[in-house]
Amino acid sequence: MLDQSRRQAWGMLLCALSVLVVAALQIVPAFEMLGTGGTLATGTEAEHAERRAARLGLPRPDVIFAVSAMPSTSAASTGPGAAAATSARLTDADRRITSLLAHTPGVDAVTSFGTTGDPWLRSRDGRTLLVTADLAGDERRRGRTAERIAPEVRAAAAPATLEISGSAWLTAQIDAQCERDLLRAELLAAPAVLLVLLVAYGSLVCALLPVLVAACAVVCTIPVLGLLARVTDVSVFAVNAASAIGFGLAVDYTLFLLSRYQEEMAYGATPVRALRTAWRTSGRSVVFSAAAVTACLAATLVVPSPLLRALALAGIVVTVLSALAALFLLPGLLTLLGSQLHRGDPLRGLRRYRLGEPSRFWQSVTRRVTARPLPSGAAAGVVLLVLALPFSRVHLGVIDQRVLPASAPAAAAVTRLEAGFDHPPDRLLSVVADLPPAAGAQQRARERYESRLRALPGVAGVRTVPAPTAAAMRSAQGVFVVAAGHAPGGEQAARLVRAVRQVPGVALVGGRAAEITDTVVAVRAALPGAGCLLAAAFVVLLVLLTRSLVAPLKAMVVAVLSLGASAGALVLVFQLGYGRSLVAGFSVTGTLDASLLLFTLAIALALSVDYEVFLLGRIREEHDRTGDNTFAIVRGIARTGRLMTSAAAAVAVSTVALVTSRVSSLKLVGVGVAVAALVDALLVRGVLVPAVMAALGPANWWAPTLRRARPTGTPRSQPDGLRPEPDHTLTVVEGQGK
Repeated sequence: MLDQSRRQAWGMLLCALSVLVVAALQIVPAFEMLGTGGTLATGTEAEHAERRAARLGLPRPDVIFAVSAMPSTSAASTGPGAAAATSARLTDADRRITSLLAHTPGVDAVTSFGTTGDPWLRSRDGRTLLVTADLAGDERRRGRTAERIAPEVRAAAAPATLEISGSAWLTAQIDAQCERDLLRAELLAAPAVLLVLLVAYGSLVCALLPVLVAACAVVCTIPVLGLLARVTDVSVFAVNAASAIGFGLAVDYTLFLLSRYQEEMAYGATPVRALRTAWRTSGRSVVFSAAAVTACLAATLVVPSPLLRALALAGIVVTVLSALAALFLLPGLLTLLGSQLHRGDPLRGLRRYRLGEPSRFWQSVTRRVTARPLPSGAAAGVVLLVLALPFSRVHLGVIDQRVLPASAPAAAAVTRLEAGFDHPPDRLLSVVADLPPAAGAQQRARERYESRLRALPGVAGVRTVPAPTAAAMRSAQGVFVVAAGHAPGGEQAARLVRAVRQVPGVALVGGRAAEITDTVVAVRAALPGAGCLLAAAFVVLLVLLTRSLVAPLKAMVVAVLSLGASAGALVLVFQLGYGRSLVAGFSVTGTLDASLLLFTLAIALALSVDYEVFLLGRIREEHDRTGDNTFAIVRGIARTGRLMTSAAAAVAVSTVALVTSRVSSLKLVGVGVAVAALVDALLVRGVLVPAVMAALGPANWWAPTLRRARPTGTPRSQPDGLRPEPDHTLTVVEGQGK
């Protein structure tokens, strides 16, 4: 039988290797298909307004070039002809840049002060002029075009100075910085993660197993994302999301399967029987965990954010592949490794336990908690509620230049635009209004609209956009540009957007402030539906796992408390700025990016569900064997507590390294996932869950339509005080089994 198992293992490994080779060959083409994603909601009024305004003659600049005169300290710079000389140099640089961009592939339209004389494109002091470019293609193509033309434009602007901003350029700079920071974080976290895995798994060989499982899952995920990118927008950061989720789940799945395998081996089972038992018990939990995590991530697909949807798709794919790798690849590796599994343990002399043995610490803690469940549960609940309180002050927004350090060139360029221009480009609203069909009446209507728009509070300026073509001139709609007096993202800018939309005759309103306002509204509108889908899937899966109705409802309440604590911590640090020095500092914007916040909470919920499935599965198994609720709780946590703590520590170490990033959004993800993993593994699963389950007693396993024959007799215990005989033919007498 062992020889047959080894042949099957070799066959499985050869199949896996073939799949990996094919997937690896498709990685480069897949990356070419991935885009940059987007944090702005799709299908909003602001999006329709931008498209309509562009057709009516208002191209939106993707890249903004700010050309400034070189500062000079010579005496001539203060002479009578200094101003004229400066103006001539700026005009000449403006002309060269405009001419270059007009003949550059990928540039659809160019607007400059030199060609239009638009005073909004000239700074207050007259020393800076703006040249804007409207680029062709999707977001990723526009970002690549911006990076490609930047050196050429710098050369054309010389000897004048040049600063670059705009949505396409900013996105490209944030993406590049994130890629560098992610690589550095992974290199910093790798030694610490390896040490955690070595402590948790008991040998270097075992510690490398989750890394292998995660690598297989991520490598196979990338080509799938490339295929999905052919039909929908998939961000390149979906690969990073897949790596993070895949690593976390690979650690969990391999740890629980390997622990159960070694547990069975320690009690005399043959390798084949130990594998079968681990596959039947922990493997079942892996299946339910993967299904639950997939459901959690799938629920976020109803939120109309391209970036969030791409990250969720990556999480779904890598979750399924991680479960498949753990269930089919890991058993083959265990069969082939045999006695080599425990080789390479430099901590052998310090180790006081082996993987699969119960935790004395968690056994002691759980006994104390179950002895006084109400005070223990109340204390844990109060701590979680206090941590969740700041979430009541959450203010959603979208990513802007402030996620970068203030010293970053892209962020500094936007800051100087805000300070030097009366009407910075990011404060402009594009307004599409209905006009009367008669040509004579259209001019009067335009004047009436300008007057109404100027009268609104917070409006700094209004102008009419002339129609570029005869067809546009015959259109029954006109375009106006409204300059807001406040930066987008704040409540004052959102109030102005709502006021403009209430002006009679206004059809569509776009611009940065409108995009942010519509994104926040769309996300909030989608959250109730996403929450209902998530709750329904979560409860149904746990009902199937535990064959109980009460335990899943309890698990949902506990998950909400855990999620609230994580969300509150993020609001406290990243929105309100408390403790920002602990994460290497960042610019406090007063908002949290809606897409990344929801994605971080989705990962946190996935980890919570993952731990809950394994814990409830083990407690359910022990309760079925003994019929004793308290015994099942103590035994289940004693067997899984150390494993969950180790898995949470590995995830926390790997993600908390992101605090070294210069991009605040990466810091948010790293801190959020790390806090969620540790709070859930220590406080929630270690204290709150056993307290609630002990207080509920037999009601934990109540189901209205399921009747189970209660076992009878007394379990025979092993020296650990918890383990029944491995033949599983258990009986228990009423009141015994603890």
